[in-house]
This record gives sequence, structure tokens and C-alpha cells, in this order.
Amino acid sequence: MNQHDIITTLEKHPTKDTDDGHVNGSLTVIWRDWDKILKNEPKMVYVSSVESGEIKGPHIHTKRNSYFTCIHGKVIFVVKNEKNDYIEIESSETNPVLVHVPKNVASAHVNISNDTSKILALADLAWKPNDNEMENTTFDDYDWKKWKKPNK
Repeated sequence: MNQHDIITTLEKHPTKDTDDGHVNGSLTVIWRDWDKILKNEPKMVYVSSVESGEIKGPHIHTKRNSYFTCIHGKVIFVVKNEKNDYIEIESSETNPVLVHVPKNVASAHVNISNDTSKILALADLAWKPNDNEMENTTFDDYDWKKWKKPNK
């Protein structure tokens, strides 16, 4: 697995005002059933937030494939591949990419923005509170300090 295998650049389209046609925002396509970007269609969609300077994970989902994109703020997704190499992927509202984390692959995400970041997640298996399909792990040889802000 390399960076190309887990990243999909997302389509972003400007939206326009109905009165005078000026650009009033944008629309980013995350998933369409006919795109066939996702190997298995989502069974669950949720939003996860992470506070500024904080890290979620690393952990492993043992039964589900997950797809993530940052919809507010800026995060670095850190994925550990089968060669124990770390793949770092930046995702933000201005750099919309979809990151595929297959089941049994360890990952984490780090909020590098000054505000709370929000991540949209799509999973091919719906989560139940007592599933116990997530295993916490550590990235002992990873340099987490590079993402820390000076006053944190």
C-alpha cells in the first residue's frame, strides 16, 4: 500500500448565487453510488471532531474499511502500511481528499489547525457501541512532536 492506493482527490465545484451568478460557496462530492470509488458501499456515515493540536488514534478497525475526509479545518492522516512505513496525508476544506484506511490497518489523525477540525467518515460496516472491533495501538517510532504547536 502506498499513498496513491489510499487517496482519492475529490471533485470541488463552485456554487453560484441565483440572482446575479456570483460564486457564493462550493460543493465537494464525497461519494456517489455510480463513481465506484468505494469498494464496498457505506453502511454508516458520521462526523468526528478533533480539537486543535490533538491526536485521535492510532488505532485499528478489525472489521471495517473506513474512508475519511476533513470537511472543516485541517488534519494530517497518518497511516502505517504493511512495510511499517508511515504515510502522511493532508486533508482540509481547501484540499479535499478522501483517505481509504482498509480494515486491519493502523491510522491516526492530527488536527494541525487552530480550531476544532471535523472529519466526515464513511464506513462499510455500521458501528454498534459494544462491537469491540477497534484496537488501540501505538506508533512508537513516529515523530508526533513535529505536529505540536509551541505553546501546547
